[in-house]
Amino acid sequence: MTYVVNENCIRCKYTDCVEVCPADCFHEGPNMLVINPGECIDCDLCVPECPPEAIQAEGDLSDDQQYLLGLNAELAGLWPVISSSKDPLPDAEAWIERSGKLAELER
Repeated sequence: MTYVVNENCIRCKYTDCVEVCPADCFHEGPNMLVINPGECIDCDLCVPECPPEAIQAEGDLSDDQQYLLGLNAELAGLWPVISSSKDPLPDAEAWIERSGKLAELER
């Protein structure tokens, strides 16, 4: 099993999670992070570190969220690894509570 980043991360991109990841499985895109499911060791350390609660276990994905596993895998193959914390996006606070942000994803 792996963890995945869901759309709550889009337009926020808090990076507290990458600091605690012993596997360096996070990848950074323009306005979101993703987890490489092939590298995630299922340690759960990142989950409580995420302010927008954008990280969830693969087994907890609902039927309409199953696409997230493929999305994380696809984008992890395109984006570089991030292993140290950075500032969140400038307008992260304005986006943290919003839902339905998938259309905002920048590849």
